Amino acid sequence: MSRPLGTTGALLAGLALAAPAAAQAPAAAEAPVESLGFDEAVERATARSPNVGEAAQAILRAEALLDGARSVFLPLAYGNVGTTVLDEARGFDDNIVQPRTQTAFSVTVSYALLDAVRWAGRSQAADRVTTARAAAREARRHVAVVAAQAYLAVTSAERQREIARRNRDTGRALEDYARARLEAGQGSRLNHVRAVQQRASADALVQVAELAVRRAQEALGVAVFADGPVGTRGEPRLPPAVPPGDEAWLLERPDVQRLRAELFARNRLVADAWKSWLPRTTASFTPRYVTPAGLFEPSKSWRALFLLEVPLFDGTLGAEKSARIADREAARLRLDGLQVQARSELRTAREAVRRSEEIVTGTREAAEAAAEALRITEIAYRAGATTNIEVVQAQQAARNGEIEAAVAEDRLRQARLDLLVALGQFP
Repeated sequence: MSRPLGTTGALLAGLALAAPAAAQAPAAAEAPVESLGFDEAVERATARSPNVGEAAQAILRAEALLDGARSVFLPLAYGNVGTTVLDEARGFDDNIVQPRTQTAFSVTVSYALLDAVRWAGRSQAADRVTTARAAAREARRHVAVVAAQAYLAVTSAERQREIARRNRDTGRALEDYARARLEAGQGSRLNHVRAVQQRASADALVQVAELAVRRAQEALGVAVFADGPVGTRGEPRLPPAVPPGDEAWLLERPDVQRLRAELFARNRLVADAWKSWLPRTTASFTPRYVTPAGLFEPSKSWRALFLLEVPLFDGTLGAEKSARIADREAARLRLDGLQVQARSELRTAREAVRRSEEIVTGTREAAEAAAEALRITEIAYRAGATTNIEVVQAQQAARNGEIEAAVAEDRLRQARLDLLVALGQFP
């Protein structure tokens, strides 16, 4: 049955109905959206993240360098085989001094008896491994936080969509009731047009909410490195934050651990700078076999060598030490700045949780009161005691109350996540 609409109601209704019609064709061909739980999303993000994988490779590289630095405590052995061919043999009085073709075999074994610089390099390489592991934990934490925030964004958008759908259903019911009264000759054309306008506006808000959900799902899909949008499965389960009794919580943060490890490594580099002036002593032993033997060169021989190197002057050592000191102080400043920021983040997160809990309590109470007012207004309207103007106003108030309550709950959930992150207890 066709019915005329007011100009505003017709425009809103046309926009609301045209948008779904335009989206129906591509939506029908879309694959179902994959859904993940909160823990599953965080785990997949950290498992598939290229940043986490790159950090893991940095650990392997640092461990390889450590293995190379440990070789200073192992002997070095290598063999040589050489063949010398002359234009003719050398000799006198029928004695061959140097055969025309002569092959020599030798093996050299050397060991560093004293090499303080290379010995210090072993500890420095171990520090790099510790720093790389801390950096990997920090990278994993960053990826996990991004995935968790994307998950919370999807749940928030889905809650807003659910509110929009309920408001649309309420608007449709009111429109049907107003049309039935108009057709029965008991209602007014004005009430019917107002109901149509509210329903059309609610349809448009549903489309806005659907778009927000899809965008959030796409962001979550990117965060977990999926090939398409990803939905949520259930509310996120965040463990309660353990209140800190002292500042030991700072050591739980991966970013603080990384900078502390870096500062420790820089301190060692400065402390080991004086070892560059220590002498280096190397011993080597080389057995040799020559065939055929010469007059002055027996077929079997050996040689032992003890080498002592004493640095007398090296103009680069002072500049190198100054650079190491500058790097150490820069690392110290970065750590101090991060600790100040971490304490501020903790204070802010704790205050945000406290305030958000109070806001949630207030908004829930307001939303329940607005919903009750809407039910009373609808009963009064159906009894003919009021017009649908009051119903429309009550609907708007109830919708706004639901939205404010949902936003407050989402902010509380985000504040609790921020508190866990600030304490170093997530993931």
